[in-house]
Amino acid sequence: MSAKAVAHGAATIVNAIALGKGAALGVDLWTKAEVQLTEEPLIIQGEIESDPSESILLIQKTVTRVFRYFGVDSHFGAKVRTTSNIPIARGLKSSSAASNAVALATVAALKKELDDLVVVNLGVDAAFDAKVTVTGAFDDACASYFGGVAITDNEKRKLLQRRPLPEGLRVLFHVPSEKAYTAATDMTRLSMIKPFVQSAFEEAEKGNLWMALTTNGTVYSTALGYDNSVATDALRAGALAAGLCGKGPAVTAVVEDERVDEVKAALQRHEGEVIEAHFNSEKARIVT
Repeated sequence: MSAKAVAHGAATIVNAIALGKGAALGVDLWTKAEVQLTEEPLIIQGEIESDPSESILLIQKTVTRVFRYFGVDSHFGAKVRTTSNIPIARGLKSSSAASNAVALATVAALKKELDDLVVVNLGVDAAFDAKVTVTGAFDDACASYFGGVAITDNEKRKLLQRRPLPEGLRVLFHVPSEKAYTAATDMTRLSMIKPFVQSAFEEAEKGNLWMALTTNGTVYSTALGYDNSVATDALRAGALAAGLCGKGPAVTAVVEDERVDEVKAALQRHEGEVIEAHFNSEKARIVT
């Protein structure tokens, strides 16, 4: 009784931490999870192949949430292995992709079926349990699971809008080497920016996604003490939008295909890795 699943990554349009509402878009980075059930109840083993030094607590909490939902937590244990090309703790939604993939694979290993939003919410619950989130990251989880654009009320866990993504665009991420964990975010520094984030959120609701992304990035960079020059240089080189992804330190740039080389060169002038991705519109799925 085992199953594999894949969920894709996401990028911030509007970070929900300050407002309780947010927006994110799907990208084709990915996390794969394999879950094998065992006859050792309550023992959940985990392995993160792509970053073995990271904690497996989110894996354990996600499997536990699914087991409890079906009332089988005293019957099964699990061995879980994940692999991913999403850098962890850089703001690139690695936790959302991991919880989605692990939750979906666990449901499949149990030979069960669930509504998609129930699977997403089990992963969000697990993220709270593991203390890897402040808001539950429901916006990130929906963009990761469903693809496209997700605009959400995170406090009510309500998916307000889903939008398709345009053709002919790519996403570039500038990823510094240092990590920044969401749970360590100083919330007191974010209270002052709520009106500005509200404005960015309203632009996202109107469909002005790139204005929202850039505004959000500038506001959060200021509040969290990041240098916004990476995003500014990307915009000068021709990016349609650029700004801090999540709580950072990664920066997202949305770029027309014909301007990728120029914007990538601008990002490469800053210390760190540049990752190129495409938009994702595919839903998380079982891998057969």
